Amino acid sequence: MTVLPPLTQIPPDVVAVADYEPLARERMSPAAWAYFSGGVGDELTLQANSAAYARRLLHPRVLADLRGGHTRVTLLGRTFEHPILLAPVAYQKMAHPEGERATMLGASAMKAGMIVSTQSTVLLEDLAREAQAPLWFQLYVQRDRALTQSLVARAEAAGFEAIVVTVDAPVLGPRNREQRSGFRLMPGVEAVNLRGQPAAATRHLAAGASVFTSGLLEVAPTWTDIAWLRSITRLPVLLKGIMSAEDAARAVQEGVAGIVVSNHGGRTLDTLPATLDVLPRIAAQVAGRVPILFDGGIRRGTDILKALALGASAVLVGRPYLYGLAAAGAPGVAHVINILRTELEFAMVLTGRATVAEIDAGVISSE
Repeated sequence: MTVLPPLTQIPPDVVAVADYEPLARERMSPAAWAYFSGGVGDELTLQANSAAYARRLLHPRVLADLRGGHTRVTLLGRTFEHPILLAPVAYQKMAHPEGERATMLGASAMKAGMIVSTQSTVLLEDLAREAQAPLWFQLYVQRDRALTQSLVARAEAAGFEAIVVTVDAPVLGPRNREQRSGFRLMPGVEAVNLRGQPAAATRHLAAGASVFTSGLLEVAPTWTDIAWLRSITRLPVLLKGIMSAEDAARAVQEGVAGIVVSNHGGRTLDTLPATLDVLPRIAAQVAGRVPILFDGGIRRGTDILKALALGASAVLVGRPYLYGLAAAGAPGVAHVINILRTELEFAMVLTGRATVAEIDAGVISSE
């Protein structure tokens, strides 16, 4: 298969996020495409995330006074121009030669917050030096807690504004699409922030081994680790991967600064419910005490509107911007964000909401 180079100009018929998907696929190896686009098992959760939006219809309102409308939100004391942040995605140089640097430039152009993966292929310090928009650092708790502390300290020193701890992936379920593709990291692609460390951080299970005796669970974080993380940094700590009201309540009790409702994009455990389906229960439990971020299957501005209506403070997008990155680098990332923000604004106007603060459950049709 011939892998095409990134576009130098975005075609005029790319008018929706979905239009980037075929362009991205042509510019990745089959193995890289399987890694970024695939999910775990039969990919039922991956499909459910997107399907959940179609089950909820919107309730339009007319003749509202929308003067002075905007999409600004405040998270952790910082005002964002819109409620769209970029989710952490690992190994982005498999999608584009400039990897996370191009993503950061696209995010900066659109003033979008970006969450940088522990497994970034560009050093977190290098990204921070050029960023013109807020950066948060996504943390996988490492087997070596001293290394974990070092990563947190580096992020803090570089000017990152929050630590987002992924809590739903101590091990990874079988990603059959990846397995069938024979996925391996491409030559020259590495998690540079972990350079020089033992390659024991894999969350995959070796053939014939048991999850419970393989040593994988030695790295698994617990609530005790969350308390420790909060004690070693002045940065706010958020938990990414909350899918139950019980865990949301415990997170608030433990003093975290926010949560991310996420099922890891359908990449860890199959047959989990869609994130949109669990969001209302979690929002009711949290009751506004901390911000709730949300991801999973967002492809339209109306999807964002529905998530905000059901209790999210802001949303994260992952695969959409990754496809924009693969297709056209930084301009592709910026274009994806712009499409989603514009669609959100149209949806707000047509449901009679001038600001994000006005978006409530009344936006969702009861019919």
